[in-house]
Amino acid sequence: MVVAMEVDSESNLLQRKQSLYHSLDESFEIGKEVYRGQQYSQIYYARLHLMRTLLYSLLPNWKPHLPVCTVLGLEEGKECIIVGTLYKHMKLKPSVLDEYSKERSAAPLVQRHNFTHPDDNLVLEDESGRVKLSGSVLLPSTYVTGMIAALHGKETSAGDFLVEDVLEAGLPQQIERPIDLGEDKYVVFVSGLSVGRSSSNPLQFQLFVDHITGHLGDVKEQNIAAQIVQVVIAGNSVEVPHGLLNGQNLGSKDQSRLFEPIKELDILLTQIAASIPLDIVPGSSDPANFALPQQPLHRCLFPGSSAYNTFRSCTNPHCFELDNIRFLGTSGQNIDDLGKYSEANSSIEFMERTLRWRHLAPTAPNTLGCYPFTDKDPFYVETCPHVYFVGNQDKFETRLIKEGQMVRLICIPRFADTGVAVVLNIRNLECHTLSFATQIHSLEEGMM
Repeated sequence: MVVAMEVDSESNLLQRKQSLYHSLDESFEIGKEVYRGQQYSQIYYARLHLMRTLLYSLLPNWKPHLPVCTVLGLEEGKECIIVGTLYKHMKLKPSVLDEYSKERSAAPLVQRHNFTHPDDNLVLEDESGRVKLSGSVLLPSTYVTGMIAALHGKETSAGDFLVEDVLEAGLPQQIERPIDLGEDKYVVFVSGLSVGRSSSNPLQFQLFVDHITGHLGDVKEQNIAAQIVQVVIAGNSVEVPHGLLNGQNLGSKDQSRLFEPIKELDILLTQIAASIPLDIVPGSSDPANFALPQQPLHRCLFPGSSAYNTFRSCTNPHCFELDNIRFLGTSGQNIDDLGKYSEANSSIEFMERTLRWRHLAPTAPNTLGCYPFTDKDPFYVETCPHVYFVGNQDKFETRLIKEGQMVRLICIPRFADTGVAVVLNIRNLECHTLSFATQIHSLEEGMM
């Protein structure tokens, strides 16, 4: 679709650049799945089967001289390799009983942001059994329940498995990246709009909309805006007052308050969709299902923007290709959950771990809600993306991994808190930020 951008006069029009878009969200759709009361063990079996087959194929290049054993087949003092699912015993992990005792007690329990403890320990489990892991090679603070690994070591007299080395799945192969796209084309990422929050500033998002649609700035800036070929909104677009969600029937006044943020969001999205292709991904605060993969927000919520064929409501996680550049991303729940049950220096480090483990959400379904799939694990990363993004983080971070292939990792900050959006050039995978916070402050100061 060719969209004309008005500059100064009706006769002087800029043509917006175009890109070939291909959605790859099919694996995250649960429309054809039928829930028959199945438990979560089956998704763990599917994950173990997928990952074990992969790890077995890597063993000849890792330690071909060592035999592969099951947990039940371990012998004391005999070096071998075992492959299985890690389980982390956590002293501080919340439980239903703790929640019950909190409700019964006068003094509420302290709310923690991270549940790791020095006494945490790891166990490896396969179909034959489980064994406690020991040694300094495998740090419990780094790993989480649900991750699949191959371990080199031996059984001790105490019955533990002393780990001497670890083999992770590593980065998967990419589809071939176009050598020369010829011209600059930009993708804009934004998340955490939180429309409806009492502290949010609607002028901030309106400035963002006007900027990317070419209604702000001089001719040079409008020329750059004309090179934006895609906008991705990565979750938490609205924030509904929690007091309304108490299970009670709502009066007409409260119903209006409930729908008002969505109505306001639709007005803003309509302005974008009228000019630029737009993907909206659900987040934890949006009116979508809670468990991953979250299904697309219903189009009836957006009567204005959904009238345009440039508007797409997508799943979370979201995967697509733009001019043969593959994008994969989430609204942040997977990284936030890793931050609760393991430790890293930054969110970008958690992101890199999920790629090297070849799994978007290793903590699902243990501590992160997900649908109980029976014959597949949709969070398994079979093909490495060129761009991996995660929304609703505290600050902007980026990293470029170069290991025979290039992967751009992007942490997208919450827009309502920071006023920051992220711009990626798909020609060379370079990215930078657009900040609208200072403009807001200067405008407010000018009004005083």
